[in-house]
Amino acid sequence: MVRWTLLHAALRAWVIQCWWRSMQAKMLEQRRRLALRLYTCQEWAVVKVQAQVRMWQARRRFLQVHQAACIIQSHWRWHASQTRGLIQGRYEVKASRLELDIEILMT
Repeated sequence: MVRWTLLHAALRAWVIQCWWRSMQAKMLEQRRRLALRLYTCQEWAVVKVQAQVRMWQARRRFLQVHQAACIIQSHWRWHASQTRGLIQGRYEVKASRLELDIEILMT
């Protein structure tokens, strides 16, 4: 009877220990998943901030290039409007036989 009681007590202790170990494993897994979720959220936030900064830099560079192109175009258009209708350079008229050649040399 004593052996039987001790055996059942040992079996009950073993069952409680198994249950406790499984609970500890579940809690550890939950903590691991929570830590992984927090890490993922932080990493995602960092990636978002980096993407926003890179986009801001790209936009700023594009606007600088766009502004430079507009300045170059406006200067080129002003230059073209100033020289339109005028032929600059020197003129030479050459007559040979019955034809007349006119050369306009731009300097």
